[in-house]
Amino acid sequence: MSIFKRVKNIIIGKSRNPQDSAIFHKISLIAFFAWIGLGADGLSSSCYGPQEAFLALGSHTYLSIFVALGTVLTIFIISTSYSQIVELFPGGGGGYLVGSKLLSPTLGMVSGCALLIDYVLTIAISIASGADALFSFLPLGLHAYRLLFAAMAVLVLMVLNMRGIKESVLILTPIFLIFILTHVFIIFYSLFKHSAGSSALIASTASEVHNTVSQLGLWGAIFLVLKAYSMGAGTFTGIEAVSNGVPVLRDPKVQTAKHTMRYMAISLSFVVLGLMIAYLLYQVSLEPGKTLNATLFERVTAGWGKSGYVFVLITLISEATLLFVAAQAGFLDGPRVLANMANDRWFPNRFSALSDRLVTQNGILIMGGLALLVMVITGGSVKLLVVLYSINVFITFCFSQAGMVRHWWQVRSQVKGWIKKIFVNGTGFILCAFILVSMVIMKFSEGGWITLFITGALIAVALLIKRHYYQTAKLLHRLNNLVTVAESAEDTLLNPTLNIARDLKPEPKAKTAVLLVSGFNGIGLHTLFGIIRLFGGVFKNFVFVQVGIVDAGNFKGRDEIGKVETEVKTDIARYVKFMNKQGFYAEGISEVGTDVVEEISNIAPKILVRFPNAVFFGGQLIFPQDSFAIRFLHNYTVFAMQKKLYRQGIPFVILPIRV
Repeated sequence: MSIFKRVKNIIIGKSRNPQDSAIFHKISLIAFFAWIGLGADGLSSSCYGPQEAFLALGSHTYLSIFVALGTVLTIFIISTSYSQIVELFPGGGGGYLVGSKLLSPTLGMVSGCALLIDYVLTIAISIASGADALFSFLPLGLHAYRLLFAAMAVLVLMVLNMRGIKESVLILTPIFLIFILTHVFIIFYSLFKHSAGSSALIASTASEVHNTVSQLGLWGAIFLVLKAYSMGAGTFTGIEAVSNGVPVLRDPKVQTAKHTMRYMAISLSFVVLGLMIAYLLYQVSLEPGKTLNATLFERVTAGWGKSGYVFVLITLISEATLLFVAAQAGFLDGPRVLANMANDRWFPNRFSALSDRLVTQNGILIMGGLALLVMVITGGSVKLLVVLYSINVFITFCFSQAGMVRHWWQVRSQVKGWIKKIFVNGTGFILCAFILVSMVIMKFSEGGWITLFITGALIAVALLIKRHYYQTAKLLHRLNNLVTVAESAEDTLLNPTLNIARDLKPEPKAKTAVLLVSGFNGIGLHTLFGIIRLFGGVFKNFVFVQVGIVDAGNFKGRDEIGKVETEVKTDIARYVKFMNKQGFYAEGISEVGTDVVEEISNIAPKILVRFPNAVFFGGQLIFPQDSFAIRFLHNYTVFAMQKKLYRQGIPFVILPIRV
């Protein structure tokens, strides 16, 4: 084993076997761990969402009670609507799939692009906010290292997620629980300390409402509350993560997802409502270098002495760590959305590939890398990131809710209780649309335009990639006509002079052509015909090798893996049957895995034992114009295989296929 392989196994872990019958049980999440890995994105928003809403009220802080109640109501409405989405899409139903299936593929793509940007920002804002929470307790002189600390946190989470979903969640579970316990305690303690003054709080709130109406007018007061409500939109941003993450949940997935959604909604509502009331009770205001939560914790524990210092330290560390856990949603769901869009040819195919740890490693790297770039460009400013973050997530929310409303209306004659269902999704759509429009109008000039510009640019890139793959499919149509010719061909199509009456037995010492194929298709047949044309009757044996790729599109259960195995064996059998009809001995070898190059390098030595005079062949598409974009969008695995086999001293010939 190479040094690189050993280091990789230590840091990321040994490879996993996708054919292991228990693999899905080993890597899937029960509702509790899903609440941590996916629900933490929603719960962590309590670290910055309530703060933004509270500060938006200015001096009219008593109105925060109405904002808090509206926020709680919205949490339950959106979470209930996404529970309905999970029921309708039991295999996972985030904004991309819902938009694609219920509206149109193009609108689904727009929703998916917005969601991808959102997940990049999820990572950036969660870690930046976590760094703020942690550094709130440190001297101002150390704040210069905050951005460096946040960047290191992104890199650490990238490594953890490349190890696997469950490993990354289990490591952070204790801190998540500490967050829950400390914040619940702070909220109950604050309410208990001020329980005797509840009547005074009600009177003060009534007086504040009267004063605000006098100063601003009724509509001015309503506008202020709605403004604060929309500015706290970051509070709702993690709710969709559960519906996107259904594929990683333990069976029964739908019930697990609904339980997870329920845990998240209840915990988020309690913490948001409790914190905003506590802000009001302690008259918290923003202090330099500190979050509102940090200021609140210090005021609550002011008379506790050293124990108060320790409690605040533990609470802020748990808060910071929870925000790091919340970044998990970006690392878990972002690559999955990217993989789904890659399978539909909106993005390069390589983003649907799985590593030998059975995670979408390419997606993890690109999401983490982009989050790191955003972090550096914005300087880790939570205030700016919240604006960028909230706009995009509500674009996706609107598409999802609109799609569900359309669906319930179309099936109203077939579904009992459709009025209730359409009311839930319709209400969710109205709330999400209001927040989206409010955020765009109020924050457009403060950075909102950046999100819209970047999302628009990504949409344009997706359209160009889709167009390229469509044009490529048209070019390949001519090649695929060979399949029809081969299936309907009479015997001895390749060489009419062959004596097909001979007994077809292998000749181990004879020249053997080993052809690497990716299905019974035009590319494979074109390569086969090229071998016959160039080498005539040199090869007496033909061995067809195909590796079924397990990617994000089919890694959903043992049944799906079984379908891949069956398809691969069927394709190989068709090649063998075709060559037998032509009078050649042929056999097939099939495997299923995540890495074609690795599987082929393991198979090749075994073939050489049986056929020592074997030569390996592979076909490669050659486009009219070569460029970096072409090489990035298409699979050039054959060159990697050639390099790998050359190092093993195995001859490998690449035959060009012009399209």
